[in-house]
Amino acid sequence: MTGDGPTSASVKLSNTWSSLVDAVGVTDFGDQAVVVPLAVGVALIFALSGWRRGALAWTAAIGSTLSLILFLKLRFFACDHLLTEARPGNPSGHTAAAAAVYGGLLATAMRSIWNIKRWALPCTVAIAVFLAVVIGASRLILDLHSMEEVVVGGTIGVVGALSFVMLAGPPLRGVRMLRVVAIGLLIVFMLHGFRITAEAAIKSAATNLWPFPECI
Repeated sequence: MTGDGPTSASVKLSNTWSSLVDAVGVTDFGDQAVVVPLAVGVALIFALSGWRRGALAWTAAIGSTLSLILFLKLRFFACDHLLTEARPGNPSGHTAAAAAVYGGLLATAMRSIWNIKRWALPCTVAIAVFLAVVIGASRLILDLHSMEEVVVGGTIGVVGALSFVMLAGPPLRGVRMLRVVAIGLLIVFMLHGFRITAEAAIKSAATNLWPFPECI
């Protein structure tokens, strides 16, 4: 067969490249350069709006999520030579952060708009799981994590979002969640595409910061 049309190999290469580009764009939503400023901004907005309980719950839930991911990553990089392949040691921070931050924020926004008190927790889980699947899939496409690592990160993120919603309760009437979401979207789209090389910094610091004499 002759002609100037694209070969199957070139089409496959083009589709692969397109998937990678799309995956990079998706995974950037979970980068620390985006998620951390968003989390800090949301906490400040809650506090300045007078929703003290929400600000404290957000700080506790999101802070605990990110701290747990950091601890597990430090453990992995300090002890990876002792870990077996059957033990996923490097959880996906992008997946965890996206599920917790975006999931908690969107679930609270829905709770303030619609009277879903009875369904608040199931809705939170559904939103956070969906976000974990989307970001986790991008990490798998880019071959940056294994399935087990994505699942661990996603689970931690879903628990983080759920913890926030349970601790915070319904938002105060004075807190305009649509405005909070709008400001959050502005932060996200202003910072999307920026990246923090946190993984490299954690890896270089792991041997000095790991507090235990043995890997447990």
